[in-house]
Amino acid sequence: MLKYVNELLLPFRSCFSRQATFEWFVVLVIGFMLRSDHLGVTSVIRDLSLNGGCYETLIHFFRSSAWSPSSLRRMWLQVVRQSAPLLVIQDRVVLVGDGMKQAKEGRRMPGVKKLHQESENVSKGNYIFGHLFGAIGILVGDSRKWFCLPLFMNLQDGVQTILGWKKADNEPEPPSHVVQMIEQGFEAAKGFGQALLLLDRYFLSVPALKRLQACHLASEARMHLVTKAKSNVVAYERPAAKKPGRGRPAKKGKAVKLKEWFTTRAADFQTATVPLYGKEEKVQFLCLDLLWGQGLYQELRFVLVVHQGRPSILVSTDLTLAATDIIRLYGYRFKIECTFREMKQVIGAFGYRFWSKSMPKLNRFLKKEEAHPLKAVKDEQDRQRIQRTLQAIEGFVMCQCIAMGLLQLVSLHFSGRTPGLFFRYLRTPSHAVVSEATVAAYLRKSIFRLFVQNPHLSITKIIKSKQENTHVEHDSLAS
Repeated sequence: MLKYVNELLLPFRSCFSRQATFEWFVVLVIGFMLRSDHLGVTSVIRDLSLNGGCYETLIHFFRSSAWSPSSLRRMWLQVVRQSAPLLVIQDRVVLVGDGMKQAKEGRRMPGVKKLHQESENVSKGNYIFGHLFGAIGILVGDSRKWFCLPLFMNLQDGVQTILGWKKADNEPEPPSHVVQMIEQGFEAAKGFGQALLLLDRYFLSVPALKRLQACHLASEARMHLVTKAKSNVVAYERPAAKKPGRGRPAKKGKAVKLKEWFTTRAADFQTATVPLYGKEEKVQFLCLDLLWGQGLYQELRFVLVVHQGRPSILVSTDLTLAATDIIRLYGYRFKIECTFREMKQVIGAFGYRFWSKSMPKLNRFLKKEEAHPLKAVKDEQDRQRIQRTLQAIEGFVMCQCIAMGLLQLVSLHFSGRTPGLFFRYLRTPSHAVVSEATVAAYLRKSIFRLFVQNPHLSITKIIKSKQENTHVEHDSLAS
């Protein structure tokens, strides 16, 4: 198991300009995988029995100029493409995208802003102050269990001013969260050639479809969307082949309220059995191709679905995708929500506390028409400090994505080969693929035994060197 993790981590050496920085990266990723609490980097020091002098170096690692989150992202994509058992449908991998809001109260933390969150949970407030992340994952696994392996996450709102400092005056403003999600998904699709991107109904919009068309024109890679439409969606039939009389040809035909077709065309629905949420479920569906989008009128495939008496309207930009495949694919979209939960509860992926004195204090009562305090920051050194803080936040989360992905890959590869993994159950031991929490608990209690059994591995030597007093000061200066 440790040898497998070692093979996956060694390719990241090319992402770092210094060997010492790479070694601290290995220490942090292994520590994130097995730490027993989420109290900052001190939890890594405790669970790996590192020297106490490592604390300052671990903190400064995230602001180091010897690496960047984008380089880690590119290498992680290569590692996943070569090592992970991917779900492939019609020669296309399946990506999953979504936004994630994390509450943060830091007054001098970049990217913190007022966010609205929609939830049926009454314990959650309607508005919070925090960070909005955009996440792209990929489905990996087999018929026993599918994971949404996180590829990368980045801040997509509240940082437009900071990102604008690096751009020229004639460059356009950063796009919206919805458009950024399409761009990030397409960047991931380039590494795999062709992909399907699963999104929830929030991302079905005209700007998103226009951006997808622009991406297709600029690259040979292809990506199609599978998402959900709102219940009040209005589509249009194709226009008549020949318009009578004078004037330009019609761009659309008759308007259709799809919600009404659940009753008016109930006799046309077909019945099929598809795998949904780990079970074989019987659904009724009606598939049709219609135009959608005011002013765009792009042809989309709509699938009207009735599952357990609840109606839903699914949408795909791929007109060749079968209706049953669209239904099955959208059932996998919730896997990214499970990944968010595991990242929060198992490895504490969002427990960062990076801030800067150069950052203006957060104004909780800032009005929309008022200028953001960041626009008043003109000193170049202050700007650089704020940018490094932003890099630290995204770098911390990127390292956590790699740690979570490694836990998932270990679970898939060793659930049938390591009997010791099946020790966390209530009444009956599971014979399926174990969870990320189970792998983390197993590593937590077995890591030092694995180190003794594999003393020749690079990660064993790296962590052992940080447990000794002789190299700590030297490595602190080198990183």
